Amino acid sequence: MSAFNGSTSNFTQIKSLVDRDAPVKTFLCVTTCVIFLYVNGVMIFTLRKKTVFQEASRYILFGHMLWLDTLHLFMSVVLFVCAVSRIVILKNVCIFLLAAAQSLYQVALLNLALMSLERYVAICFPLRHAEITSYRRTNMAIGAVWMMGLIQCLSEMIIFYAIDTTNTVMNLFCSRTTLFRLQIYKKLEIAFTCIFFVLVCFVIIFTYASIAAVAKTASCDKASAKKANKTVLLHLIQLGLCAASILVGVIQEVIYVYTDYMTSLHVMYFCFVVFMIFPKCLSSLIYGLRDQAFSTLFKYYFTFGLKKQNSCNTEMHLEREK
Repeated sequence: MSAFNGSTSNFTQIKSLVDRDAPVKTFLCVTTCVIFLYVNGVMIFTLRKKTVFQEASRYILFGHMLWLDTLHLFMSVVLFVCAVSRIVILKNVCIFLLAAAQSLYQVALLNLALMSLERYVAICFPLRHAEITSYRRTNMAIGAVWMMGLIQCLSEMIIFYAIDTTNTVMNLFCSRTTLFRLQIYKKLEIAFTCIFFVLVCFVIIFTYASIAAVAKTASCDKASAKKANKTVLLHLIQLGLCAASILVGVIQEVIYVYTDYMTSLHVMYFCFVVFMIFPKCLSSLIYGLRDQAFSTLFKYYFTFGLKKQNSCNTEMHLEREK
């Protein structure tokens, strides 16, 4: 804040520094995101090439996660470019972008719980796995998750338009801090965040403990249980990264108040890349490469057919998933 209390010459100097750094930061951020958007795009294309990928609940949920991460990554980059470039945005457009990004984030969070539950059913109730996680029930669960994820978004939009129905141009970059200034928005965000995190955390810890307990019995497939436990543990790590991304807003507010303007910009850029971009980029890639059947096909399409796939091993793994 102190940077804006100085003279006009100081403000002009800071503005020139921001303009000098902005193209480099934008190029690095956008280039990285484009690469991972391509990776996610190839993964989505791969999921559509085999029938089992479109019917098995595990791959349906994985595909859902891919779409959520891809859209959220795209929305994050759009908002980042608008902020760095200081693009003037209409309030209606800004609230749509923020609402979409928030909904995608919360649905992705809840999707982790669904993926953990699917692994729990596969290990703890193997004979009923196909019945419990059928195509219809999996899509119904995804629909329920979307309904839960849209509650906060719709609540904020109703409150926003009930209080301010004007459609004027914003002079600040599009963010929740600049648009949602009333205390009720903060209370809604805290309430929904706590509810969703407690719910997802409980589900993941419960499924992890249950799979670990079943893995100790003699009737369980040790290798499958061990792999499932590692998968659920990966979901727990993803949940931790999501929790870290929530702290970004708190860190930004503290840094913005107690440091100079340039330092706050550097810290905000670092937090955005480390806690918002890379987790969304890497989580889907790591999860996909751990699956042998999927990773073989993915590598084949990613290299445009230059890396030959072992069709026998691929079909064997696919048959195992049916």
